[in-house]
Amino acid sequence: MYKIIVINPGSTSTKMSYFIDEKEVVFESLYHKAEDLLLFPNSLSQMDYRLSQVEAFIDKHNIQIDEVSAFVGRGGVLPPLSGGTYLVDEEMVDDLKHHVQADHPSNLAGLIAAVLAQESLSKGGNSIPLITDPVSVDEFEPLAYISGLPEIKRKCLSHALNMKAVVRQLVKDLNLDYYNSTFIVANLGSGISIAPMVGGRIVDVNNANEGGPFSIDRAGTLPTVSLIDLCFSGKYSREELIKMVSTKGGIFAYLGTKDLSVVENKIHEGDDYAKLVFEAMVYQIAKEIGAMCTVVKGKYEGIVITGGMSRSTLLVNSLKERISFLGETYVYPGEEEMLALAQSALRVLRKEEEMKIYKYYKRSDKS
Repeated sequence: MYKIIVINPGSTSTKMSYFIDEKEVVFESLYHKAEDLLLFPNSLSQMDYRLSQVEAFIDKHNIQIDEVSAFVGRGGVLPPLSGGTYLVDEEMVDDLKHHVQADHPSNLAGLIAAVLAQESLSKGGNSIPLITDPVSVDEFEPLAYISGLPEIKRKCLSHALNMKAVVRQLVKDLNLDYYNSTFIVANLGSGISIAPMVGGRIVDVNNANEGGPFSIDRAGTLPTVSLIDLCFSGKYSREELIKMVSTKGGIFAYLGTKDLSVVENKIHEGDDYAKLVFEAMVYQIAKEIGAMCTVVKGKYEGIVITGGMSRSTLLVNSLKERISFLGETYVYPGEEEMLALAQSALRVLRKEEEMKIYKYYKRSDKS
């Protein structure tokens, strides 16, 4: 029997779970007041603030920290590395503090896990700190890095944790081998990641912050020259433009909401403009799925639709109308990140999967 604590920091909350083997005993979202977060200039400076709330969660639920086998966190925006479950060692801690690709609260998960594991050890425990499948998982084939300009290399950033977890569940349901199967996976969340997964590896993917379909709040791929003109218009700062394409684009830019159910209500009420924008997003998702099918030359077992937006029957049905000719479609609504993290720790603890050592897998650059 293994006891596992899962740590998943987001922009306004830290999700916490306590598992005994595969059973989630406790789940709680620790919400952080906006006025509290405004006191911190960046995510790293929130470390003590969030850690204190995580420790309060442990005390509140009478969890004996020395009995915890593993503390596993959502992976941060680390330098590129292959997928898997990693020990949070001193080198990773240093990178999470000083050498991440972007400032994001997920960078705190490994740091918090390391502190808690040390506290457990000081009390006679034998726990390990882990992270699994961070967004910076990079398993691209060489062709996928080429952008069209030598000065710009395509980056592999994706919803790797949920995508890999869903395919693991799907191959189990279909009685297939994870390492000998190929799927096209569309993770439809506030950002959209669409990837061919070959033998469990994400061999290509659109970076949701820089391209692919537009989504709830991301602009996706934009006409290049028009974007350059906007950059030199003098109307916006660099920071404002980044926000436009990464948090204020897509559905939000057109319709003023980040709630897909509001968009669906507008459509049901006869709002033709809302319908047009919604259908345009579905259209772009379908195009990206079709493009990724060519990466594996049409040789795959099926298409997987997952992520928060896949709970929308209207969206899924509209998407199926466009992609059904491409093969079998499997829908796994929502994101099961907490369970996925717990399962990754269990695979390591049960010796079903090798725990990776960070320095052997990270890459500062790759051509």
